[in-house]
Amino acid sequence: MTTGAFDKIKALPTGMAGNTAFSILFIMGTCHLLNDMIQSVIPALYPLLKDKYDFSFAQIGVITLVFQLTSSVLQPFVGRYADRHPRPYSLATGMCFTLAGLLALAFASDFPLLLLSVALIGCGSSIFHPEASRVAQLASGGKKSLAQSIFQVGGNGGSAIGPLLAALIVLPFGQHAVGWFALAALLASALLAKAGNWYRRMLSNLKKQHHDAFAARAYPKSAVRKALAILVLMIFSKYFFNACMTSYFTFYLMEKFNVTMQQSQFCLFAYLAAFAAGTLLGGFLGDRYGRKYVILFSILGAAPFALAMPYLNLFWTIAAAIAAGLIIASAFSAIVVYATDLMPDKVGMIAGVFFGLMFGLGGIGSAFFGWIADLTSIEFIFHVSTWLPLLGIVAVWLPDVRPAKTAAPAR
Repeated sequence: MTTGAFDKIKALPTGMAGNTAFSILFIMGTCHLLNDMIQSVIPALYPLLKDKYDFSFAQIGVITLVFQLTSSVLQPFVGRYADRHPRPYSLATGMCFTLAGLLALAFASDFPLLLLSVALIGCGSSIFHPEASRVAQLASGGKKSLAQSIFQVGGNGGSAIGPLLAALIVLPFGQHAVGWFALAALLASALLAKAGNWYRRMLSNLKKQHHDAFAARAYPKSAVRKALAILVLMIFSKYFFNACMTSYFTFYLMEKFNVTMQQSQFCLFAYLAAFAAGTLLGGFLGDRYGRKYVILFSILGAAPFALAMPYLNLFWTIAAAIAAGLIIASAFSAIVVYATDLMPDKVGMIAGVFFGLMFGLGGIGSAFFGWIADLTSIEFIFHVSTWLPLLGIVAVWLPDVRPAKTAAPAR
């Protein structure tokens, strides 16, 4: 693959350049925060569920697997359908699945019902992510990296807040307290209905402006496939590592350092908060220095901190986790924007594929590490997972794609 095939990759077609709809971007970012906050309550519940129902680590991994695969398998299909047949109010409808799953999770009394509950939440997520990413790019006014960063940092912020709220609300009051998070789903549904009104008004312009612009921007299929394969491997290394952190970091801290369940949740919050900050940072750095270098740095830059974690005391373990989360998180926005630049007429499908891979690989990684933990120990899986960021070396074979300057916003 030659750099020349990609050196003219642009942002969105100029027909989409114009005023950035920041109100819509902030709505999508806020709803992403609420959606992922709800999702992140699930792994935060693991210690409580394990103690209450005497689950094995493998069963904990299966809960994550069902949730993540429900999200990941459906997302590319939802994204592809949205590219061809946009539905302005599908986002609000999808949030109703999440609402139903939350209420079921609050009152589930056995393993099959817990699996059904997380599957419903996963279905809501599969509808939300590809279509919301598409709406965010439509609202970008051509500033795709900025739009993706605002959208994505909302999700990462929600992932950080979820365990904190679980520690303050669910762990002290029990499983039924999960029902309070239904209020967040209701708020998100209302906001997404408002965004749907804007989306409906924009659809006619979208259809008129995109056809010619996209037809003129085709790249060699073999080069696109090779670049996408590299990006998929990057997602694998990033989210297998992150799966171990989000699902088992609390168990690791409790086992190795004898911290309480609530203290371990605050430590997980610190890691996830750094993850959210890294996402926003990556968006700005990608615009300034090029997405290839952000992707490469975000993976390899995290490796020294990750590799050191199993050998540090409690304070430095948390510090290294924060540093690793901050650095490794900067890649995802750059990866998604890079991939949608390669196939700009399939924004929903590509977003669905990469968000789906994020969830699917995270679920597989959680189940895999849970199985290994049952056979060995929590400390062993941390020794293994800390080597994963080194796979980021494959980013050196990505072409150096710098974001093109977009047209000035329309006055």
